[in-house]
Parts: sequence; C-alpha cells; structure tokens
Amino acid sequence: MLDLPVADLLHASIRQTALAFGVVLSLVVLAILFRKTLRVYWKFFYACFLKPVDHGNAVEIQSLSGQQRALEGFYRTQASIYDATRGTLLRGREDMLQLAAAQLRHRYRDAGVKPIWIDVGGGTGYNIEKMNSFVPVPEFFSAVYLVDLSPSLCDVARQRFSRLGWKNVHVVCEDARTFRPDLSSDVESKGASEHSGDKHGVKANFISLSYSLSMIPDFYSVIDSLTDLLAPLGLIACVDFYVQSSSSYSLRNFTGGHHSRHVNRFSRVFWRSWFQLDRVHLHESRRDYLEYRFGTILNVNDRNYLLGGIPYYVWIGCQRNATCGAAGALVRDAAEHIDALATESPYLSPVHYAEKKSEAEDAAARDTRLQLRSKGFEAAILNLATNVPLPSFFYQNQRWRLYYDESLHKHAQFGNEYIYAFTWEDPAEDQRLLNIGKDDVVFAITSAGDNVLNYALHGPRSIHAVDLNPTQNHLLELKVAAFCALSHGDTWKLFGEGRHPGFRDLLLNKLSPYLSSRAFQYWLDNTSAFTCRGGLYETGGTRIAVKLSKWLFRLLCLSREIRRMCSAKTLREQRAIWRTRLRPVVLNKYLSYLVVANQQFLWRALGVPTNQRDMITDDGIAASVASGGAFSAKEAMWKYVVNTLDPVVENTLLRDSNYFYRLCLMGRYSEECHPAYLSKDAHTTLSKPGAFDGLRVHTDEFVEVLARIKSETVTVAVIMDHMDWFDPEGSQASEEIRAINKAMKIGGRVLLRSAGLKPWYIAKFSAQGFKCERVAARTAGKCIDRVNMYASTWICTKVSADPTAVLDSALDSEDDNSEVVDDLEL
Repeated sequence: MLDLPVADLLHASIRQTALAFGVVLSLVVLAILFRKTLRVYWKFFYACFLKPVDHGNAVEIQSLSGQQRALEGFYRTQASIYDATRGTLLRGREDMLQLAAAQLRHRYRDAGVKPIWIDVGGGTGYNIEKMNSFVPVPEFFSAVYLVDLSPSLCDVARQRFSRLGWKNVHVVCEDARTFRPDLSSDVESKGASEHSGDKHGVKANFISLSYSLSMIPDFYSVIDSLTDLLAPLGLIACVDFYVQSSSSYSLRNFTGGHHSRHVNRFSRVFWRSWFQLDRVHLHESRRDYLEYRFGTILNVNDRNYLLGGIPYYVWIGCQRNATCGAAGALVRDAAEHIDALATESPYLSPVHYAEKKSEAEDAAARDTRLQLRSKGFEAAILNLATNVPLPSFFYQNQRWRLYYDESLHKHAQFGNEYIYAFTWEDPAEDQRLLNIGKDDVVFAITSAGDNVLNYALHGPRSIHAVDLNPTQNHLLELKVAAFCALSHGDTWKLFGEGRHPGFRDLLLNKLSPYLSSRAFQYWLDNTSAFTCRGGLYETGGTRIAVKLSKWLFRLLCLSREIRRMCSAKTLREQRAIWRTRLRPVVLNKYLSYLVVANQQFLWRALGVPTNQRDMITDDGIAASVASGGAFSAKEAMWKYVVNTLDPVVENTLLRDSNYFYRLCLMGRYSEECHPAYLSKDAHTTLSKPGAFDGLRVHTDEFVEVLARIKSETVTVAVIMDHMDWFDPEGSQASEEIRAINKAMKIGGRVLLRSAGLKPWYIAKFSAQGFKCERVAARTAGKCIDRVNMYASTWICTKVSADPTAVLDSALDSEDDNSEVVDDLEL
C-alpha cells in the first residue's frame, strides 16, 4: 500500500467512502419506506418473545382473572397489528374456510334454512371477513357469532364489522364453555326448528376454531360444550398446529387418514418447546379428543415450509351420531344400508322387514344379511361397541368409496402412487361384446377409472370397481367428483388436456364435498399432477415410458414427425410417415433388446410383471419353432411389440379414432379423439343427480370383495389381463375363479384379455363351471381392438356352479355333522 501513488490512495478512499455512504443512505431510505412494516414486526417480536406472557399490571386488565387475563396480557400490545403479522404464520386458515364453505353450500343449497355460525376464539374477525370470499356472509348466514376471551381483539373485531356494515355478525367477549346464542331477533321463523335443540335451545350449524384450540388450557370442557352446541347435522371445522408420533394413532380407523401425520422426534420436541413459550400447546391430546368427540369428514395434514416446516392440520367434522346424507338416520341403520350396497344384499331396515311377502322370504333375507358382511360394517360395529366414532367413510356425503384399512402392507406397498394414469383397455370393444344394460351388476378392475365411467354411461344397476392400490381408486373418485361438481369445460381441462392451473381452488371449493378424506388428502398433496408442465398423463408409474418416448423423439429430431402423424387426415398419409420416419426407430430391434426386453423397464414403466412377460416369450418361441425358426426370449419380446404397433398404425387413424396411442404421443386428448366419457353428451348423462348411486369402490383383492358379495348377483366381470400376473404353479387363479363363480349368476360373463394366445388358466375356468370362448385372437397385420396390446380376448360364461366348490361344501358339511356327533357323544 505504501508504494502506491498518493492519487490512487485518494481515489480508493473516496470510493470506499462513497460505497459506505450509499449503503447507509439505502438503509435510511428502506427504513423510511418500510418504517410501518418494521414497526409492526418489532411490536410482534416484542409481544411474542420479550414481554412476559402474564404481564398484566395495566389498569385495564387488573379486573380480569385466569385465562382471560393471560390472553389479554399477550394480545393487548399487538391487537392492532395482529392480522398484519399472522398471514405467514397461521397457514391453512383459508383452506379451512374454503372446505367448510363448500360443505355448507352442499348441505344447505336446497334446505331453505340459513345456517348459524359460531367462530370460537375468532379474535379480530379475520376469518369471518375472509369467509365472504367464498360465501356471502351477510346473506348466507342467519347469524354469525364471534366468541373470544380477549377484550382487545374483540374491540378490533367490532370495528371491523362496523366498517363492513354487517348486521348479522355479533362479537361476544365470553368463555366458549358458557356461551349460548340468543337468536330471537336473528332467525327467521321458517328456520327456527332447524336451529332449535332440546338441551340448550338454539344450535349452531357451523362451528369453527382457527388456531384457538391450542391456546385453551381446559380444552376438554370446551370440546364437550361444543358437542352440545352443534346441531345434529351441523359442521365443525378446526385448523391448528400439532405434533404427533405414528405410535399414538396407528391403530385407529376413525382419524380420516394417517398420511403425512407423523412428526419426527426432533420436530416434536423443538416445536412443542418453541410454542410453549407463548402458551401455545401442541400436544396431540387436543386433536385426539376433538376426533374422539366428533366424526371425521375431512382430515388434512400439512407443513408450513416457509417457517421451517411447522406441522399444522385442517379438520372438518360432524356429530358422531350423524350420518351425512341420511338425515336423522340412526348410525346402525346407516351402517346396514352401506353394508347392503357393498354386498348386493337386501337392505333390511324394520320397514323392509314388514314389506316381505312371506316368512320364507323374510328368513332368507335375514340369513343373507347374517352371512354377508362388508369390512366396513364389521369396523363400524367394532367402533360402536368400543364407543369411538365410525370410520370417516361413514360420514362422507357420498357412499361410493368403501372402508379399507390403509395401514395394511398390501395397500402401503404401492408407495402412495398409482401405476396407470389412463386405462389401456378398449371400452367400445367391451360394450360390443357384453352389451351392458340397466339390469347388469358389473364387477371390474378400477385401473384409472376410464373403463368404469364408460360402463356407467350404459346405466347398469350397479358397478363394483375394485383395486388393491388405494391411489388408483383416488383417481376414480376424482373423476366421479368432477362430473358431480364441475362443468364440462373444467372436466375437459382436467382429464382431456390433463392440465388445469386452477386445480387447487377447484379441489377446495367444488370437489371436496364429493371426495373421501383420504382421496382429498392425496390430491391436495399432488396438485402438481394438473399444474406441472407434463400434466396428469405424465404421472404415475407409466410416466417413465411416456417421458422416455418423448425424450427419444426429441433427441432424434422426430417430434415434428410425431405431430404430423397424429394430425394425418388419412391412413395412407399416416402409414407413409410411420414407415419412412418413425418405424425404423421405434421398432429398432437393438433398442427393443436394450429397453423393452428389460424386466425392470417392463414392470416399472409398462406395468408388465414377470409371469406375463414369460407368457409372451413362451408363445413367441413356440411360434418360431413351429415355423422352423429359433427365437430367443428377447427376439420374442421384440416380435410381440412389432405385432402390437404395426397393425395399430396401419389400420387405425390416430387423429380421430385411436385416442390411446395419440395420448401417449401427444400427452393429451383432442376434441376429435377422446374417450366417450369425456364428450359433452356423456357429461350431461353422468352429471345428473343419482348417476353414480350404483357405484361401489372397493380397495381390496378380488377374492376378498367377491367373497362378501351375495351369491349369484354379478352378471358381468371385466378382469382385464389381471390373471396373467398369477403364478401358474400357485393356487391364486383357482381361488379367484371359484370366487367369481360363486358371486356370478348362471349365464353371467367374464371378459378377460391375455398376453397369451391360449392362457394356462382358461382350462381352470372350464373345470370350474365356465364355458370359454376366444372371441378375438391377434394375427400378424390385424388388430383385435384399438389398443391391440393383448394376444387374445376371451369370454367365459358361467354354465354351472363350481363342481370343486360343491364338493368342498359337502365335505365341510360332513365335517360339521361329525363335530355335532362328537359333541353329542361327549
């Protein structure tokens, strides 16, 4: 430094001084511009972390006592800036209000009664004003009561509603345990009976708690008082912080879902200690008792990642003895009704008993009911016996989704992800072969639900959609909810284009009343499926194949050719593009050896298990030997792919007919080429009230579901390529065929597809009371349907009871008789 010229030193000094002056000036300017914000957050920081919570020496609060004095000591300093500082911290309030508003609109749209709302611990009235974004508060509610113990917060609330001019909102500074609304001047006479109650007179139709339950010391008595305050079919909602370990809830079936509920040990200790400084208690007992005293409709677990991942939950509930959608029905009666829906058994209420024509019919009906019980009914009876709420499935507005235990490994093995975002079977071919009509009882694999919706268009008496993977059924639930709640335009964006930028708002505001708690949690966690660049049809297990294909076409500069082929107006034009530009790449033998013949790729990307792959290679090798060749397993797989794709492109037009392959190539359907259920006419049909009354969505194995369905009631079973997955040396195929035979009527038909020309299990169908006919066989150059993915299609018609089942039944009867003899001898 000493060797530098004096001028350079002077210039350096001036630059440093100027830089320091600029920094100071910038800070001053920022302080001036944001002085109000800085002052607000300083007051918040002081009130929360510096000033003692029980600082109550001010004259204004000396007369207060207990919890009210503590609350006022905490809030008095920050009441005026409360709303400005809580937006980032108190996440989920808007979600709770939107969910509650959607449920209230659903329940009261045709009731002719204006509901009453009580906001417990409502503070400054932020929630009530915010609710006006979702329903018009002055018109929708007959009366709104904000109940809070802090006088300072209540003063802010009074100023708010005076400014808004809302005459039906009342601010009450009182203990929630003693509060009872006096609505003599607020409730119209025509709705008085709805709001009346036996014990306390007026009842609330909606009660909300927004970050207040965690601040109530005596929360048991408060929750108990709310059960008395809530109307029989009323709604209660809560959003709050929580921490909980899976060990404390893992054996419960009434919490509405366990996904994302667990909080690790470090987070539990840290957040409890941190919030307890401000007398905010995160112990799980508050949430547990709330769920114990009420029935769960919706349950959401989330994290506030903007502030370090603070756990919070949103919960919507109702009275334990209320069964949504069955006004005034007894819980046991509702359980019987749901049980009848699940098992195809008669609904045996006392009224139905009286309607029986004879004692024999009455006895037969009673016997059926005693023999067949759904898992949901068994869970409900267990809960009633142990005095806990019913599983959340019983409190849903709809009865489509049936109870299942999500903690079982057989459901958890799928990693909370569906495999198929769209269905690969051709429903038009199904309908041509089966002619499904209004008298049919259909039993089908859910997959992505496209086939189920197409069957629903033909109005069968009932459809049993079955899938072991819960998320495949979540996808079907979402599609059904869309028809119930959305316009054709929104439904098309979701499932035609696979993208909707407003999906989260639709989910909260419109779809939520039609979803089970677990399906709602799943889609709230996965809103990106409809907002990400690829959209719905680049999600699920099959996304690997779709994305890999797009990447390969882009790498080889073939994306333009793909678009040209999908837009070709004639088969001649389409064939030319395929033969000259695309086929040499897509059906390259070495690419097939490397990718398609790889078992990991087959399973993870295409959903082809090992046993099905072996059927393909065995048929291919046998055919080559018969023609004098000698195919290897890889060559047989390549030949199978050639026989699949070549006929599709040569015989079906992707532009307006073959929506299966067009979707894979373009990532969306078009208005000219889409499944039947996405048409405007189909939307009109499926959006009618009662369109899905016959739908039952089972999350279980085939055999488990069939064993609980009344014998000889199913008329159609569509099991896709499901049986290709079984081990030929195992007993699963025989057990399933036996279960199908027992549940199916004489003359009932099983439609199945297979990767084999003559599957090994067809002989088992023939041996167990079915007449089997191959109705389509794929030959070189021809399609068996628009997918052409399978080698054969079969219809197995039940012609007699399963002989092996009859024999086993006789043996069981002999065993029973011998046991009786033994008992008598003893």
